[in-house]
Amino acid sequence: MLYRIQSLPPVWREISKSAIFPYLSLLVWTIPLLLFNSGENSVMAHDEGLYAWRARQMFDSGDWIAPWGNAHHKTPGFYWLIAAFYKLLGISEFSTRLPNMILGVFCLLLTYEIGRIILNKKLALLAGLILSVEFLWLQYCRLGTPDVPMIFLVLLAIYALIQSELQPQYRYILGLIAGLSFGLGFLMRSFMIVLPTVALLPYLVGEHRRHRHLTNPFLYFGLLVGFMPTLMWLWFNWQRYGNNSIAALSGFVVDLGSKERAGNGIIFYLWNVPLKAFPWVFFSLLGLFLVIRRPIPRYQLILVGFPVVLFIELSIFSTRLSHYSLALYPFIALLAAIGLDWLSKIYQMGYVNKKTILNKGNLPRILSYAGGGLGILFLLAAIGVFVWGDRQYATLGLIVGLSWLILPLVWISRYHFGCQFLTAGYWIAGWLLPCWLALAVVGSWGLLSDYNPAYRTFLQKPAIASILQTHPIHSVQLGGKNAVLLRFYTPIHGQKVETISQLPASSYAWVYKPSSSESSPPIRVIGAIQDYKLIQILPRE
Repeated sequence: MLYRIQSLPPVWREISKSAIFPYLSLLVWTIPLLLFNSGENSVMAHDEGLYAWRARQMFDSGDWIAPWGNAHHKTPGFYWLIAAFYKLLGISEFSTRLPNMILGVFCLLLTYEIGRIILNKKLALLAGLILSVEFLWLQYCRLGTPDVPMIFLVLLAIYALIQSELQPQYRYILGLIAGLSFGLGFLMRSFMIVLPTVALLPYLVGEHRRHRHLTNPFLYFGLLVGFMPTLMWLWFNWQRYGNNSIAALSGFVVDLGSKERAGNGIIFYLWNVPLKAFPWVFFSLLGLFLVIRRPIPRYQLILVGFPVVLFIELSIFSTRLSHYSLALYPFIALLAAIGLDWLSKIYQMGYVNKKTILNKGNLPRILSYAGGGLGILFLLAAIGVFVWGDRQYATLGLIVGLSWLILPLVWISRYHFGCQFLTAGYWIAGWLLPCWLALAVVGSWGLLSDYNPAYRTFLQKPAIASILQTHPIHSVQLGGKNAVLLRFYTPIHGQKVETISQLPASSYAWVYKPSSSESSPPIRVIGAIQDYKLIQILPRE
């Protein structure tokens, strides 16, 4: 285990004691997970494709206010961020996703720093390791969506507030950073920043007599400065579209808050978060129980109050989607570190009574065997999948299944074969490594980067690619969810028209579900995928 340093050689032991060691450990652990892929990438149709396409419209047109020709329902911060990377690196899936990869790493380091202050260095490092292998968190660190940038700003604000307690001589500058973070959070994610802000109110109000954050004038000054880009954008929007600019922004939030999506009821996050953060949610519940029994001095309303209030807010909010819960994941990691560390100390002492199953001393043994049972299930599933002929997923099941067997092997080796060197660090590694290996394999196969391979291979066909690179491509009522992929991957855009008859002879166009009435001009179908066709208008005889 990375944070167990006693058995290291002397040189590495000195390095491990240095301040840089936790950062180095987290980077070595996390960066491969962010970069592993098969070399083949395609953006997700929603929402990543929409953000990528809108940022490209800004980049191509040079209009960084509203290149789509109408009042927009989202603040432009994330579009500006992606478009800036397009300017630096060119238009690609990698440049779309690189901002989130970078900010995801900074979120990891901020989680460590917050944990170091609230808990201790060991637990903070463990929390960082856990955060990196939470499935949904890693997935969105590899996607071009605004969730991770907003969470970075929230964590930065929390870190600044905590630091201002520890270093009151820098109270004003740290208050400025906190306020600026919240203001820029609105630019990045619109009204969604309100939810984590409200979740901080128990700490800001409940502990006000102690920290006095709410009387820091630079907190409000920073908030105002952070809002300035949004206010300027709204002003330029208002000059073009009048009151529609503000109505579109507020109307979108009202619409989200007034209806459920995909039948996700009020209990959605009760099952979705444990599924997407397996197995760490269960350790975090144990950690939550432990810190409620023994509150963390000064920071209980951050470690417990923030995630609990945020979870309630998300559950009440009518539109419930998996990625809305991402702000919970750093705190799940912190609480899981507490729970897992508590269990590891019991592991180190050994179980108390084999016959008394409910005795807490037996929990590590029970969990070790449960992990082994999970590994066996994966191995059986791998055999079944292999029989059906899908060798890729069979290989994944084999790797994951074998890795989950580490837990019972560590336990058995220590307590039945006398391998006393298998300390608690090895047992904790038995939980971390299966998750890391699974995500590494999934990432290296492109399953976390290549979301629409059918469209990628279609657009890479020589007959299609040669036309797209050399001719403007018009669009004829290009609807449907995947239309955004065609828009993003089309280098030269032509006109948007209602019918094929409006197109000039010899031109090319994307058409969506063309009807017989639209085919009055003679056309040649260059290629087709799902409901979309690339056609050429032939000269009339």
